Amino acid sequence: MPVQSPAGGHLDPRLLHAFLAVAEELHFTRAAARLYVAQQALSRDVRRLERELGAQLFSRTTRQVTLTADGERLLPYARRVLAAHEALLSAFARGQEQRPLLVDVNTPGLATGRVLDRARELAPDFELMARFESGLTGAAQDLLTGRLDASFGRFAGLDPALRARLEQQPVRYEPMAVLLPEDHPLAALEAVPLAALAGETVYAGAGNPRTLEWTDLAHHLFEGRGIALAPPAPMAVGAEEFRRIMAKNRNPVLAVVEFPAMPETVLRPLVDPVPLSPLSLVWRKGLVHPGIDALRRAAVELAAEEGWLHRPENGWIPATDALIMMSHT
Repeated sequence: MPVQSPAGGHLDPRLLHAFLAVAEELHFTRAAARLYVAQQALSRDVRRLERELGAQLFSRTTRQVTLTADGERLLPYARRVLAAHEALLSAFARGQEQRPLLVDVNTPGLATGRVLDRARELAPDFELMARFESGLTGAAQDLLTGRLDASFGRFAGLDPALRARLEQQPVRYEPMAVLLPEDHPLAALEAVPLAALAGETVYAGAGNPRTLEWTDLAHHLFEGRGIALAPPAPMAVGAEEFRRIMAKNRNPVLAVVEFPAMPETVLRPLVDPVPLSPLSLVWRKGLVHPGIDALRRAAVELAAEEGWLHRPENGWIPATDALIMMSHT
């Protein structure tokens, strides 16, 4: 529910939330922790609000943060606007906070499951239920129709029209890997240089309409490196079917470093450069539920503890993905 700004645009309520947190904490680090965002993103939102209003709201020194006269003047208005905004959302979410929250974590054993486990610890009074279905493209439609509440994946791989109706929070830059038959020549390496895949045909979900964002990421990665994308094929379901297909086709499979073990295969990290899969928590706009708050906080805590949002110097990521991830961290 944006409001008109003096410059003729609209004020995003997120900017007012950023202002209010800093105004009440008078400390950017504490305010960022309160909002579950990085300090850099919080500072960026405050600067944007100052540009929108044409006023300096805070006086900053190395030792303290104080409100300016304009900041003091804005404070009661910000509180009233945000109170009205929350009241509007609450009016249409009555009874929703008590229902179970359905979260798609894609595959057991990944970072997504750790975020869900931490969220359950943070919100023990609420039911957060997991489902295991691959692909953010497929999950996005379920999010919009209310059949699903939250999912994880590569947000930049969604159609812009879908992204406009969803919210996202970066979780991790996941290092990518390749799954190989255990007797494949590259299986003897501890890590596989991307150049070593030249001439190989690598499976990356082509033909699966639920994982278009993953296939698109592989296309960007393989382009110009002499790596062929395996043609469309039905997705193998179950360990035995996966083993049979791998034994028959012998195509390496693009994965992430925490992909669960599969029979008669080895998982090797990719290097030179290290390709990164951008992982975000995704939910539909306007959804109000303590479970979403717990998931967001869990993602922030684990990212800080594990360095999940640190990009290695030799990391590779498409430019569009980098912009989307950085704009929210």
